Amino acid sequence: MVEQDTIKLLRECDAGIRMGVSSIEDVMGAVKSHNLKNLLSDCRAQHDKLDGELQSLLGKYGDEGKAPNPIAKGMSKMKTGMKLGLEESDATVADLITDGCNMGVKSLNRYLNQYKAADEVSKDLAKRLINLEEKLAVDIRSYL
Repeated sequence: MVEQDTIKLLRECDAGIRMGVSSIEDVMGAVKSHNLKNLLSDCRAQHDKLDGELQSLLGKYGDEGKAPNPIAKGMSKMKTGMKLGLEESDATVADLITDGCNMGVKSLNRYLNQYKAADEVSKDLAKRLINLEEKLAVDIRSYL
């Protein structure tokens, strides 16, 4: 049970990291503020660092991970395109990213609760990803 829960939690973290990176990439072209661009770039780099650790753990279990749900990813791209099409501003970017962070935090906490038997290393990685998302949402509040 420990190994199955561990793999399932790692897969959800993989999907979450991929979705977060994709969301940041989707809005970067619309960012006006140098500071906001730096916050997003730094967060992207931290996602990449966590992804390296995650891929190593997945490799240990012989698992290839999990891509984000294609419907969720498509809906996110569509929402981003529509909102930025109406108003391309740092406030719109901050709003979109905050919504994404909140959804990620909610989902990852649900998976932490669901996969209680996962090993502590995987739980720690999930918690660090949650903290990263929470911190970004707080850091960009001044742009809302």
